[in-house]
Amino acid sequence: MAQMNMLHAINNALDIAMGEDEKTLCFGEDVGHFGGVFRATSGLQEKYGKLRCFNTPLVEQGIIGFANGLAAQGSRPIAEIQFADYIFPAFDQIVNEAAKFRYRSGNEFDVGKLTIRAPYGGGIAGGLYHSQSPEAYFAHTPGLKVVIPRNPYQAKGLLLASIRDDNPVIFFEPKRLYRASVGEVPEEDYQLPIGKAEVVQTGSDVTLLAWGAQMEILQKAAELAANDGISCEVIDLRSILPWDVDTIANSVMKTGRLVISQEAPLTAGFASEIAATIQQECFLHLESPVERVCGLDTPYPLALEKEYVADDLKIYEAIKRSVHY
Repeated sequence: MAQMNMLHAINNALDIAMGEDEKTLCFGEDVGHFGGVFRATSGLQEKYGKLRCFNTPLVEQGIIGFANGLAAQGSRPIAEIQFADYIFPAFDQIVNEAAKFRYRSGNEFDVGKLTIRAPYGGGIAGGLYHSQSPEAYFAHTPGLKVVIPRNPYQAKGLLLASIRDDNPVIFFEPKRLYRASVGEVPEEDYQLPIGKAEVVQTGSDVTLLAWGAQMEILQKAAELAANDGISCEVIDLRSILPWDVDTIANSVMKTGRLVISQEAPLTAGFASEIAATIQQECFLHLESPVERVCGLDTPYPLALEKEYVADDLKIYEAIKRSVHY
């Protein structure tokens, strides 16, 4: 085991993937010699050359269009969108091309070896253009997978699984945790399953569910609740698409309650999909309505970022509402 932050873990995963397959390529804005705006690709161009790790023009639609073409021809492209907020110019290439490639051909051709990496979420005083959480947009699109890690160990294992998956994967990286989250990570190759949630902490009174950077906040709220004698089961969803309905439903059948937290705004966020599904699957087991603790239905602010974000105190209040309903 080595001590790594999330950036080191991501860089290590990319190094392993490029080392095992010469058709694996990394590209995006400033990812070459500069190593990316967050340095996630540091050293890769020096090690593998400019033909396998290189800069692209500042045109996101072109980056993903180029990646689709490479993947369709047998390469394994890992395309970086510098900030998830700027993935929207590439929306057509992702939603109308990458996600549908396999279906339009009856599985005769696909772009399944495509991985799209993007730093996402708030917490770095990035304002409204560098703080968004767009996972719900892509969760609405059959043919994609959407994965979000919560720490360095998860980041390496899930990224390697995403790169090797036979479907196009969007890998959102919580940029607030890039250097803040540090932990033990195996230096050797390993993978974690896509589509399988992880029960981080068992409990009996209420199920708490989140993904990405919200997991740290969720665990703080669980500690506050424990001081009140409330036993929380804490679950990291890890994969937005596909998502692990069974693990969440089994937990809620045990606890009778569910609190979901996400960074994205409340309306039509992925928490809404979870709430609807769990209501259907667990209706007779629910002791209180499903609670959603989310960002506000406004553009992501700069000066009022702390007021906007779903923090541990807001989640703690939702836990109490749920338990005392």
